[in-house]
Amino acid sequence: MPKTKKNKTFYNTEIPSDWEVKKLGKLGNIFSGLTYSPDDICEETGVLVLRSSNVQGGRITFDDNVFVKVRAGDFNPVKKNDILICVRNGSKSLIGKCAMINEDAQGKAFGAFMAIYRGDYNEYLIHVFNTDIYNREIHKNLGATINSINGSDLKEFKIPLPPLPEQKAIAQVLSTADAAIHTTEKLIAQKELRKKWLMQQLLTGKKRLKGFSEKWVILKMKEIGIIPEKKAILKINNQKLLTVKLHTKGIEFNERDKPIISSTGRPYYERNKGEILIGRQNIHNGGIGLVTNEFDGHICSNAISSFIVSSTFSLNYILFYLQYPSNYQRIEDFMGGTGQKELSEKQLLEIPIKLPRSKEEQITIAQVLQAADKEISLLKTKAEKLREQKKGLMQVLLTGKVRLKIK
Repeated sequence: MPKTKKNKTFYNTEIPSDWEVKKLGKLGNIFSGLTYSPDDICEETGVLVLRSSNVQGGRITFDDNVFVKVRAGDFNPVKKNDILICVRNGSKSLIGKCAMINEDAQGKAFGAFMAIYRGDYNEYLIHVFNTDIYNREIHKNLGATINSINGSDLKEFKIPLPPLPEQKAIAQVLSTADAAIHTTEKLIAQKELRKKWLMQQLLTGKKRLKGFSEKWVILKMKEIGIIPEKKAILKINNQKLLTVKLHTKGIEFNERDKPIISSTGRPYYERNKGEILIGRQNIHNGGIGLVTNEFDGHICSNAISSFIVSSTFSLNYILFYLQYPSNYQRIEDFMGGTGQKELSEKQLLEIPIKLPRSKEEQITIAQVLQAADKEISLLKTKAEKLREQKKGLMQVLLTGKVRLKIK
């Protein structure tokens, strides 16, 4: 490992003496994007215009595309290894979001709210652009009246630059870390699609598990369980306020709103482990979650109903059934009258549930889906660890705290 005297400073951080500090404007060029009107947008016969929505997780994606009528020569096509940067957006947090142009994206146009940085050091700089130092500089230079940063400001950004062989070595290490993260994220996406398919097949009876052949039945919620008797609490004893997240992402503590007991305010109710909480205003958007040990004994407002599944049925099956998008999205049909924004508890109890007559089959279906959930959870934990490892590598490699051995 080379010995260096760290006698240079970059944003209060010492860097090796053989590193340089250079402005972005000296290392490459910045190009502005294409301005177009809504009338220019067309079907896929036009030119794909890269926007901030095409930058996801530090990579170029094509899940949300816009095509524009524009002639060749009237726009600046992106090239492989260009860095696409969001320089203007309604959301301040998206300013500075960036990704490197790959082979699939080269030749495309890019929008006026984006910029392209083109230079010979981009394979190294793309990693610098994802550091806290770069993000701090971006947000320090945002416009006063609009969330934007201009090219002249970007050119003034200073970058710590190792010798070229070390740049390449650092870029290789960090790109390998990126590849591991990307591979894991792709696997997560595949497992999530598989779980969605399993739910579609198993929760409808289209696919039966081995050993089960009894007919299925359709029962109403009131035949499956009860909404427990409500008793408003009169005093808060270190209890936190619960809220149900959308899109079946479970329950969380509401850290913003503090419960206050008053005679005129909305009452609060204690919730216990094993209860299914249902947000009556957002059930059709997946506002459904299970009270686990973490949330046992805490409270929620009257806008959230609690449902207790009878021991005759599988709690986990009922929960999976309610959390399947096709099922909870249809629940909006049970809201009576025009303009009703909240499902009543009476309407909630009328919701039909399709299920096997056998509790054993219900349990087995739930176990299959729980196993799929566990796989996804383990992969997400792995991806998070990989991201933390990469962050640690960036902190030491991009500042010269750790030097790579260069052949």
